[in-house]
Amino acid sequence: MCMLQFITHRTDNRDEISGALAALQGGCRWIQLRMKDADDELVMAVGKELRRLCDDYGATMILDDRVHLVEPLRADGVHLGKNDMAPSEARRILPNGSIIGATANTADDASRAVDEGADYIGLGPFRFTSTKKNLSPVLGCDGLRDVMTRLRTRSDIPVVAIGGIVEADIPAVLATGVNGVALSGVIQNAPDPVAVTRGIIEKMKQPNI
Repeated sequence: MCMLQFITHRTDNRDEISGALAALQGGCRWIQLRMKDADDELVMAVGKELRRLCDDYGATMILDDRVHLVEPLRADGVHLGKNDMAPSEARRILPNGSIIGATANTADDASRAVDEGADYIGLGPFRFTSTKKNLSPVLGCDGLRDVMTRLRTRSDIPVVAIGGIVEADIPAVLATGVNGVALSGVIQNAPDPVAVTRGIIEKMKQPNI
């Protein structure tokens, strides 16, 4: 089963909660709350509301970066960027059973995440994305495939492709060997994000993907 993760961000038309709600209504069951420039107070306020929604829909809620807020928000885990806390250090802090994701841009990054005990890898960016500052080199399908080929010689850790992916990219991205995709703008910016989410999930169920 291919995995779909929705990563929140704020736009002129939608905030984090409205975007996440649309993704949940469309069938997504894995939400990452990403509020890089917000203070902890705002993240707590939004996170509490998102936790309630994820409970209502039976969805997994992951926090971006803020390990110290996982327990008070009852989040299911954390996603750590390359410049964030190491997964092994986060594991010592977080409640038992917490999910830890780690960002990777290269095969060495991916191997390091495996060695550090990450539960899944966010591999990218697939292409340029305006939602992330200090972007690592863009991978494209060839880069994703190369990393996956090298990674699979040592680990079957789940890998989710991230960064600028649009609906039309999904078949080619999944053909590289990744286990799923993480999307943000393609859902958040859609005129009907619920319908777009449903369509993406149906596309990911197709047997040739």
